[in-house]
Amino acid sequence: MSATAKEAVRSTLYVLRRPLKRLATDHLLLDINVMKIVSRTLALSVLAFSAACGRNSAADSATIATTVLVGPEAITVADLHMLTIGPALSGTLVAERTANIRAEVAGQVMSVLREPGDRVNAGEALARIDDRAIADAWLSARSGVTQAELAADISTRELERAVKLNTAGAIADRDLENARRANLGAQAQLEDARARLALAQKQRDATVVKAPYAGIVADRTVNAGDVVAPGAPLFTVVDPSTMRLEANVPASQLGAIHLGAPVTFAVTGYPDKTFKGSIAHIAPSADAATRQVRVIARIPNQGAGLVAGLFAEGRVSSTVREVLTVPLAAIDQRGIRPVVARLKGGRVEHVEVTLGARDDATERVELTSGVTRGDTLLVGAALGITSGTTLKVSAPSDNPIKKN
Repeated sequence: MSATAKEAVRSTLYVLRRPLKRLATDHLLLDINVMKIVSRTLALSVLAFSAACGRNSAADSATIATTVLVGPEAITVADLHMLTIGPALSGTLVAERTANIRAEVAGQVMSVLREPGDRVNAGEALARIDDRAIADAWLSARSGVTQAELAADISTRELERAVKLNTAGAIADRDLENARRANLGAQAQLEDARARLALAQKQRDATVVKAPYAGIVADRTVNAGDVVAPGAPLFTVVDPSTMRLEANVPASQLGAIHLGAPVTFAVTGYPDKTFKGSIAHIAPSADAATRQVRVIARIPNQGAGLVAGLFAEGRVSSTVREVLTVPLAAIDQRGIRPVVARLKGGRVEHVEVTLGARDDATERVELTSGVTRGDTLLVGAALGITSGTTLKVSAPSDNPIKKN
């Protein structure tokens, strides 16, 4: 093919290729515009569908959350109660009178007459110590008293005779003075002999170990056959008729305590029983480190129901009055001011309240403002229910749960 023919063919192909390129470009632009329109339509459809679904979900949620059901244990009613106000006391009970009996004389323990737990009367024998050596000393002292009494009697008669003779002028004044001195010496020897006899009698009596007062033998640390020295521990006797509790009270609460103030106690081991006592002693000074004042409460223990060593918790009933109270569980104190959740008209509303006195024993607190008597309040976990929520209280049921 010649050069002229090749040039003619290239010119023809170039002319034919330009319409094809324009046609392809036009189709591409058309496809892009169509895709944009379709995308916009789909986006609008999705938004419309989502909005519709959101409205349906909100409506369904509003329908579901319109009523909250709680049990009767989640509500309480504000009412008047007797509130006891006073400092709290706690400590270990001890017997008002406890005697640690020790040996007063040396010797061998001949017999033990009482065991721990035995009830004894005042003056009752608990044990006996060998008294043979002491009995001999007692007999010697008694003989000394007899001799001294005879000597004193003779000196007294001699003095009387000397007085008569001196009055008659039969003897000199010097002889009368000697008779008086002899009588004084005899009387002194008699007193000394009597003192020795009293000491011997006391030691002889001490060989019989006796209870100092009526009570119960709490402990025995001696056995028959033991040789004891003066001061050796033998028995412990307690008088359970009266118990006492020693406790510390903050100085800021001292004004609420006075002698004779009534005290109510709960004692470990007696969960359903309370005991009453009174303040018997208030320390005259506060502890320098803790700034607390020690007080002693006395508790009558008729029937010996209480046992020494038990832990007791009580309260001084310095003031008892009837006030509007609610349980502590009905107060939400997580915020700046205390709040209660009140059920009014079937809906929950949160109300700020003012707290008054608090009784930890009954776990109730006084409300001075915010609610009135008869208001229904939520307690416990129900305090978290939001305001405006419709609330319904389920009726209590004792029907057993049916199992499928």
